[in-house]
Amino acid sequence: FFPPPPPPASSWDAAYERELQTFQDIGDTGEIWFGEESMVRIIRWLEKHKVPLDSSVLDIGTGNGVLLVELAKSGYMNLTGIDYSPSAIQLSEKVREKEGMSNIKLKVEDFLAPSAELSGFDICIDKGTFDAISLDPSDAVRKRKVYVGSLCRVLKPEGFFLITSCNWTKEELLNEFREGFEILEELPTPKFCFGGRIGNSVTALVFQKK
Repeated sequence: FFPPPPPPASSWDAAYERELQTFQDIGDTGEIWFGEESMVRIIRWLEKHKVPLDSSVLDIGTGNGVLLVELAKSGYMNLTGIDYSPSAIQLSEKVREKEGMSNIKLKVEDFLAPSAELSGFDICIDKGTFDAISLDPSDAVRKRKVYVGSLCRVLKPEGFFLITSCNWTKEELLNEFREGFEILEELPTPKFCFGGRIGNSVTALVFQKK
């Protein structure tokens, strides 16, 4: 599975407005970013490490909220999703209602300027949001640093950060998150072969806040 690079942040709203209309028309939740195996990979890691079901989980850039629904189905009870796009939060609210998952909290939030109440999470999950910020044509280097600072603020000490990326290698992500985080594990992802060289189309890492 080869995911396309995420669009720049400016086009997210329009994309989610289309997906919201599609969901209202035919009940289709839209694209699952990085495919279903990316959600399975995250949930398996949480289960393998016996992460308590009452742990507070933040989904950064929740989009259609499907990952939170799958976490809720797996028994996780303290779930929050944020997205800077109001259309995305509207869509995820409708998906939540359809699935009957009333314990999922959803909020319009810009992770680069999080509200004070967004804090104290045991686990933060990112599937493609850091990628999208990295592609922003305006001041991407500064925004990546701001993202790391926001992550430090919202995640508890020794909390876990699970990131899935198609833009960054393991080494690049280690460098981006070197301040305040240490790598715990690299999760297996699909591999591809091109010109006789084998590489990963997707990188999935687990960090722990120092």
